[in-house]
Amino acid sequence: MKTDEPSAGQLNVELPNGQAVACITESEALLLWSEMSEEGMYGIAAGRLRPGDAVLDIGANIGLASLMFRHTVPDVRIIAFEPAPMTFACLEENLRRHVPGAVAVRAAVSDEVGELDFTFYPNSPGNSGLFADREADDETTRHFLRNSGIDEEFIDELLEGLHCGTSLTVPATTVSETIRRYGLDDIGLLKVDVERAELSVLRGIEDDHWPRIRCVAAEVHAEGGRLEEIVALLGKHGLSAEVSQSPRLVGTPLYDLVATRADRP
Repeated sequence: MKTDEPSAGQLNVELPNGQAVACITESEALLLWSEMSEEGMYGIAAGRLRPGDAVLDIGANIGLASLMFRHTVPDVRIIAFEPAPMTFACLEENLRRHVPGAVAVRAAVSDEVGELDFTFYPNSPGNSGLFADREADDETTRHFLRNSGIDEEFIDELLEGLHCGTSLTVPATTVSETIRRYGLDDIGLLKVDVERAELSVLRGIEDDHWPRIRCVAAEVHAEGGRLEEIVALLGKHGLSAEVSQSPRLVGTPLYDLVATRADRP
C-alpha cells in the first residue's frame, strides 16, 4: 500500500496551502509554488479554464502547476510531461496524492518522436533541459537573486555547483502525437516551461491540430529572436500573445507569454 512517505532521493515539503508534496530540493519547490499566484502567468491561464478542459502540462517538473490547475477547476483532464527520472518520480507521487486521474508521462516534448540528449541539474532540477547552458543559467540566476534582494556577497556562494549537470538520454514525443494518442479534440491549455525548448514544442504541432488549442501559457527564453519567432508562429495559427516579465527577472531573457484564440471564448 502506498503512503505519503517520500521515496529514496525524495523530500517532503509542506506548501503554504498546507499540501505536502514530494520534491528533490525544498527551496526550489517553495520557489516554484510562489509562481502559482492568481496574478502570474499560470494563474491567468488557470482562470480561463473550463470544466472538462484538457490541459497539457509540458515541463511539469514536480507537478505544482498541475496541482494549481486542478484546484482552480476540479474537473480538468491533465496530462503532465517530465523527462528527468528523479523529477518524474516526484511528479508521479504528487499527482497520485493531489490530482487523481491525471496522467504522468516520462518524456520530453519536442518537434520529433524518439530519444534526445538532456542535461539534468541535481541541485537545480527546474533549470534542467534539452538546451542547458551552465554559464547562461548561472547569469540568469544571478540576476534573479539580485532582484530578490539577496546580498551580493552570498550570490557566488549560492551559485557554486548549482548548474553542474549530468547528461541523460530521454524519450521524446510531440504535442501532435499526444493529441492522437489520447484522442484530444480540444485543449483548454497548453502550458510550456521547457528551458529554451519552447519553439521545439510548438513546432511539434501539426497544422490541423492548432485549431484544437485554445490557450498557450509559456515561459520563453528570449534569446536569438526566439520570443519574436514564437509570437509570429502563434499569430499565424490564430493565437494572440501577451508578453510580460516578472520584476524578479528584469535583466534576464525570461518572459511570460499567454496566448489566446480570438475566435473562441
